[in-house]
Amino acid sequence: MSDLEQRRHLVTAIPGPRSQELMARKHAAVAAGIGVTMPVFAVEAGGGVVKDVDGNTLIDLGSGIAVTTVGNSAPRVVEAVQQQAEAFTHTCFMVTPYEGYVAVAEALNRLTPGDHEKKSALFNSGAEAVENAIKIARAHTKRQAVVVFDHAYHGRTNLTMAMTAKSMPYKSGFGPFAPEVYRVPLSYPFRDAKQVDGPAAARRAIDVIEKQVGAGNLAAVVIEPIQGEGGFIVPADGFLPALSTWCSANGVVFVADEVQTGFARTGDLFACDHEGVVPDLIVTAKGIAGGLPLSAVTGRADIMDASHVSGLGGTYGGNPLACAAALATIETIESEGLVARARDIGQLTLERLHRLRLEDDRIGDVRGRGAMIAVELVRPGTTEPDPELARVVAASAHQAGVIVLTCGTYGNVLRFLPPLAISDELLTEALDILTTAFQEA
Repeated sequence: MSDLEQRRHLVTAIPGPRSQELMARKHAAVAAGIGVTMPVFAVEAGGGVVKDVDGNTLIDLGSGIAVTTVGNSAPRVVEAVQQQAEAFTHTCFMVTPYEGYVAVAEALNRLTPGDHEKKSALFNSGAEAVENAIKIARAHTKRQAVVVFDHAYHGRTNLTMAMTAKSMPYKSGFGPFAPEVYRVPLSYPFRDAKQVDGPAAARRAIDVIEKQVGAGNLAAVVIEPIQGEGGFIVPADGFLPALSTWCSANGVVFVADEVQTGFARTGDLFACDHEGVVPDLIVTAKGIAGGLPLSAVTGRADIMDASHVSGLGGTYGGNPLACAAALATIETIESEGLVARARDIGQLTLERLHRLRLEDDRIGDVRGRGAMIAVELVRPGTTEPDPELARVVAASAHQAGVIVLTCGTYGNVLRFLPPLAISDELLTEALDILTTAFQEA
């Protein structure tokens, strides 16, 4: 646990004067396309709080978008990175390799779903890993087409922009995009007809695939087990297993994008574990290394070995500092029981939000698992999205010292991604503030 005092404490309005000064410098020096959620500048973070340059201490319900799952500056991570930095910071694994990379690959092969023989490759970002998963799947199948889903988010590179559903802000004006990417319907229980259960929704998607793509042309189906930027959409039970079964029967590589859901976030080590789904390839990043840039593709050894030698890699992929951080992160998750902690956080959060929903018909849906929970906001008595309400509630929370994020295709979803190091007291206080924000909105 960080030495930083674990309490919300505001000494200025948000943002304070020093943050305002830094924001003016940001506007002058940083490209306008780089936006920020809260106009405050951090100087320290740990446990469940972030402290800014003006001395304000904020409750963190964002975890840097699901990155600091084990807590910011987690002690094991800090110590491991310090030791590695003193030894060496870089050699490039493709030039003179080092044990840390191999150890991370071994850990991922052990921890990810399935007991088959696996191999891993390490990269820098979630988008980079997604692209490499596609490369591997195409090399293995000798096919080109890729299927993704409504509301999907897979990254900001050219191929992953093509795979991402939402135009603004991720894609608008940045085309043309990579070809041979096809989009099919997702299971979205809140917005699906009530009779569409998971297997039926899978049949709907498969019917589109077979008619518009053809199994014989399809290299990979790529899906987030719980969608992230698309709105924390949890497919109905049976949807993922049915898709996985169809892929296996048709020689299609089933790729689970667990960039946001992985490493204890959902109350399972990986979200696929919830229904016992074993993907052919699994993509991980974000929570993998306690805040250092690292990502991975892990999967069936015969698929992972499909690429020719030197067909995969990159200068910084599996950087030794990030590998040290990843091993320390995994040790922290296992030794501190953080999978169970995520479930406790989920139970506390869901109970509060379900109660709030009974009192406020602008909350159309409460969903998620573990420490990955969201509310979808609508106009009263309808399913019409209300992005303005999401904006107002989030802004109110920010002013009160709670970091909360929005998401969703329609911009009408509030999402909660607290670090698993947060205390029940801080989490309860944050939910109290959100309740007040709804009442005042």
